[in-house]
Amino acid sequence: MSVEHIEVLVEEPSMEAALRQLLPRLLKQTTFAIYTHQGKKDLLLKLPSRLRGYSRYLPDNWRIVILIDRDNEDCITLKHKLEKFAHDSGLRTRASKGKGDYKVINRIAVEELESWYFGDWNAVRVAYPKMPRAIASKAAYRIPDEIVGGTWEAFERVAKKAGYFESGLRKIEAASEIAKHMKVTDNNSRSFQVFCEAMLGISKE
Repeated sequence: MSVEHIEVLVEEPSMEAALRQLLPRLLKQTTFAIYTHQGKKDLLLKLPSRLRGYSRYLPDNWRIVILIDRDNEDCITLKHKLEKFAHDSGLRTRASKGKGDYKVINRIAVEELESWYFGDWNAVRVAYPKMPRAIASKAAYRIPDEIVGGTWEAFERVAKKAGYFESGLRKIEAASEIAKHMKVTDNNSRSFQVFCEAMLGISKE
């Protein structure tokens, strides 16, 4: 049975803005709805009850996708927490697919959405042409998921030096403008690659 629709739960509006540009290219004919929260704590707080609600009515050809920033948390610990929420609600995850049909996909942006921008610097420069070309080749940014000190802060610093966002990074605007130009199959961020692989997999089910 092909997947007809996905429900996407994210922690804040800039992730929604990025996904509204990316998901149509990843999901083909599958429809989607995105639900934002007031940050990571809010999403984690509400997730158990929301999943219990889904477990009572979710159609067989629907899926739930949870996308959350790692921030400074241990990735394995955070993934375990998400998996447990789903398990406790009676919904199987893709990680346990071998045990039955899955309903939930948990994915983590390492460490934040902005790491995906560093992974496709060409997309950043199309959106903001004054951004320096050499950033992607510098040691501090070459592996996007390992940028130290916060990726949104790093992106803001680079942007300000280039003459953008002088009063502070406008996250929703940046997410929408950059994601328009991001390639879904060519990004140096491993967490972006894993997310896209999962979404492309849905479109093939």
